[in-house]
Amino acid sequence: MQAVPDCFEHASDRAEFKRAAHRGGIELYCAHIVRHAFEPHTHEAFGLGAIERGVERFRLRGSDHLAPADSLVLMNPDELHTGRAETPGGWCYRMIYIDADVARAFTGVGWSFDAAVVEDVPRARRVGRLLAALWCCDEPLAFDSTLAEIFDTLRAHARIGGEPAPEAAHRFEPVFDFMRAHLAERLSLDTLAAVAGLSPFHFLRAFKARHHATPQQALMALRLFDAKQRLAAGEAPAQVAAASGLTDQAHLTHAFVRRYGVTPARYRAQVSRRA
Repeated sequence: MQAVPDCFEHASDRAEFKRAAHRGGIELYCAHIVRHAFEPHTHEAFGLGAIERGVERFRLRGSDHLAPADSLVLMNPDELHTGRAETPGGWCYRMIYIDADVARAFTGVGWSFDAAVVEDVPRARRVGRLLAALWCCDEPLAFDSTLAEIFDTLRAHARIGGEPAPEAAHRFEPVFDFMRAHLAERLSLDTLAAVAGLSPFHFLRAFKARHHATPQQALMALRLFDAKQRLAAGEAPAQVAAASGLTDQAHLTHAFVRRYGVTPARYRAQVSRRA
């Protein structure tokens, strides 16, 4: 008997990832979520998308946000967030996750977004159509041209100029760098506080105030993102669990589903079918 199924706990929930063979740093995602609640996680990339049906509730930057149908969801890189349905029928949505350097290469400028949710019906519907088209693109030129249209559509809501809003400055960037370099190790509050140059409990309070998550939640988000990258590169789940600092493959599976909505095995299979 299979201990952990290759699907959500609730049959009504579904999610799928896809990557392009010719263009790194980009991941497509589409889902219909009714019962699943996503734990805090990060994509370490811009998360840009549109809600097609229903309403999503997610927590980001210390506040709850509601994203109704025909709205845009605009997340900056490295932002921890959650996600769950606000309506009984759940919500359907499409997203694209784009590394910051890829976004800069396409647009020629630095981007960031002040508003996580924008109710702009025409642009949301256009972005949804473009993301659906991007999913089906089988030619590199068509893929890149469609992506350029998405950037053009979202430009009106972007802060242009290379720097994020002041409140998004990475005060704890050295701590995140340290965690990324020691994912497989058992880290202590004292160790991370020393990296930040603060006393342990001052560090804990300041970290939570800035990132609206505990250092442990941030570390787990980084571990799962690292696992995601390793799985996409073809590594076996058991190897990924050890390299990413998870206790074992069962721990990886449980934590991965809670944050991304699919099992590690299913995610690896999905992204291996590249456009």
